[in-house]
Amino acid sequence: MKHTEDFKREAVRIALSSGLSRTRIAADLGIGKSTLGKWIVEYRPTGPTSEPQGDLARENERLRLENRILREEREILKKLPGSLRARSHEVRLHPWASA
Repeated sequence: MKHTEDFKREAVRIALSSGLSRTRIAADLGIGKSTLGKWIVEYRPTGPTSEPQGDLARENERLRLENRILREEREILKKLPGSLRARSHEVRLHPWASA
């Protein structure tokens, strides 16, 4: 099957920015992993246009880390006794205000 240039470019964009494995992306697109690898070499953005891809990848990584931290914090809060868990959501308007 012959793929269009647009299809190949979109596959490369997904591979470089989605955070998914190349194996998964290739399977989802119905192509071989080695084919995807060749397209990445051939169609990888270079020069000034590649900067947004790098920014996107860094932002993806930052969000993954933040997500992991939030999940861990949520799991810790779930383990607190009910009375402490209820108080952990309180918002105090003044630092000197007592509970």
